[in-house]
Amino acid sequence: MHRRRLLAAAGLLALPAILPGAAAQGFDHPLRIIVPNAPGGTSDILARLLATPLGQAAGQPVVVENRAGAGGNIGADLVAKSPPDGHTLLLLDVSVLATNPFLFARLPYDVEKDLATVSMLIYAPYILAASKTLPVQDAAGLVAYARANPGKLNFANSGTGTLSHLVAVALAAAWGGEAVHVPYRGGAPGLLAVASGEADLTMAGATQSMPYVVQGQMRGIAVSGPHRLAALPDLPTYAELGWPQAQSGTWQGVLVQGQTPPAQVARLEAMQAPAVRTRIAELGAEPRTEGAAAFRAQLRADTAALGKIIRDHDIRLDQ
Repeated sequence: MHRRRLLAAAGLLALPAILPGAAAQGFDHPLRIIVPNAPGGTSDILARLLATPLGQAAGQPVVVENRAGAGGNIGADLVAKSPPDGHTLLLLDVSVLATNPFLFARLPYDVEKDLATVSMLIYAPYILAASKTLPVQDAAGLVAYARANPGKLNFANSGTGTLSHLVAVALAAAWGGEAVHVPYRGGAPGLLAVASGEADLTMAGATQSMPYVVQGQMRGIAVSGPHRLAALPDLPTYAELGWPQAQSGTWQGVLVQGQTPPAQVARLEAMQAPAVRTRIAELGAEPRTEGAAAFRAQLRADTAALGKIIRDHDIRLDQ
């Protein structure tokens, strides 16, 4: 139901470009949006939301391709090695590009040289949620339980080295307890595991996780980001609780091959005309359209911060 509601809200980031005629001049064959993970996650939902209005703006069909595997490297490398013409786009959570240089001994592409930033799309804070079978009601109860039961809590996440894993590691360390890392193939399976009682805790972007909390399938504990969510006003923020990684969340953005001409990047960037901000807020996300330079700055900042967590906790892909 949530997915249908999202797809019906084509105005979420609705591109239609203010200048469809001018934009279309730079595109002469179909476009592809590469999503480097499985269907059902935030990136996949966004890509399918954007495909139709992007195609209208560019004057070409747009196809969404899921190229999961190797921690997102398969999809990222495909775009890095695509023709530099702006017709092959990479849409993903920026944390993938920020963490992979620390998790893989050798990447087949260089994030700085082989991928050009176009624009952020949205920022969605993380909702930390608990299974209703877990005997905790709020953040204080969760911290007390973690300290009293070291090693008993488990954290469902979207895979080793993903942001949902790294933030969970940082939180558990701050709580003074321990949590078992339980990787799943994406955020959607992790949410289902907590909703069914198979796992204790999870974190996922609000665009994915908020319906589960609102509908009572799991218990909301706290939310990252600068403020509380309008739909869940009783959930405190990480900052209010003094928890680390207070501004963590899913930063979704679009990149193209690194040698794409600036004029073509600018055409794609011009299509990012977010509308219906209230609708975005209802879904727990915020539009982020500051442009290519701001996107690159965010990527570099995340790379430094997340790299530190990986080094400090000796996180490896074989864990």
